[in-house]
Amino acid sequence: MFCLLLQALNLIQSNFMNSNVPPKFSPPKENFAQELRKQVNQYFQSNNLSKFGGKKILIKAGLLILFFGINYGLWLFLDSAMWLKIFLSISLGILTALIGFNIMHDGTHQSFSKNKTINEIAGYSLNFLGANVFFWKTKHNIVHHTYTNIPEVDDDIEAGIFMYLNPSKKKYKLHRFQHLYFPFVYALLYLYWVFYADYKKYLSKKVGVVEIQGFSLKEKLIFWISKLFHLTVFVILPIIILGFNQWFVLFLIYTFTAGLVLSIVFQLAHIVEETTFPTPDEKNNIEDEWMKHQLKTTANFAMNSKVLSYLLGGLNYQIEHHLFPTISHIHYPNISKVVQQVCEQFNVSYYAHPTMLVAIQSHYHKLKQLGR
Repeated sequence: MFCLLLQALNLIQSNFMNSNVPPKFSPPKENFAQELRKQVNQYFQSNNLSKFGGKKILIKAGLLILFFGINYGLWLFLDSAMWLKIFLSISLGILTALIGFNIMHDGTHQSFSKNKTINEIAGYSLNFLGANVFFWKTKHNIVHHTYTNIPEVDDDIEAGIFMYLNPSKKKYKLHRFQHLYFPFVYALLYLYWVFYADYKKYLSKKVGVVEIQGFSLKEKLIFWISKLFHLTVFVILPIIILGFNQWFVLFLIYTFTAGLVLSIVFQLAHIVEETTFPTPDEKNNIEDEWMKHQLKTTANFAMNSKVLSYLLGGLNYQIEHHLFPTISHIHYPNISKVVQQVCEQFNVSYYAHPTMLVAIQSHYHKLKQLGR
């Protein structure tokens, strides 16, 4: 994992725009990171466990793909009342998010399977759903996971003019009300991502301020082929079968549902009352070492809910995911106990909300605080 982190740091540092230099994390001042890695490794060794997903995650992936295929078929071909079509649109949006959480996310972190080819296939599920996995890896795996919640670097807190998530940005009067209208903005995420943001990255060759590397002819062909495939399957074919008016309404419901679910789950990890937005000092250094930085900027929620943990692909355990991204999410509930023990031993804060509702309330209050 730390080899991957080092590669990420080197990649970003070598490709920052103009005179901008990415901040550096402080070197470890105690054995916190060493002890944490040691105890987590001991957990896997003593229990003779693989760090990958194994059969459990393959079965879950198969079920999600099956349900998605059935749902899509009914959504497109079932001659039914409009209320049922709307229900199918909502469920299709939820399944889209669940495939992202459970298949694509682990695949791009190389934790879905010990087989690299299977991981690649899992990652390309994002292309099937309309976005681009190559750009995602730069934005999420490299930038966000390395510089979590750092203004002007972490592209995940750049939410445009309508949301004020980056404390270094200009604040507008409308942001005083962002805690009231945020669900409507979040619902637009999927449409924005698939039909605008990916094309912007393609043309600018940047994710935020970070230049995209390795965007080869092969990746460009994959980009256009998958975009055309998605356009055919989710736009052209449905318009032919359903007619434009019905397709337009159902497609908006589908994409709004996917966007809202995706946004809410990811935002509950980093934009809550306890988490911070660390800024570099005058020497461009971050106060904490990398692992402690992750604990200051990340929070868990609903850790006792087996149903949510299963459906969300362990994304309610974002602390464990950020500390050990190459470990499959099926292990997070168990290694969270190890992480909490080490945090207590070294007097390091560990943020967690008891339920998803409490986390949403905390997100609401954080948005209100930022806006005012």
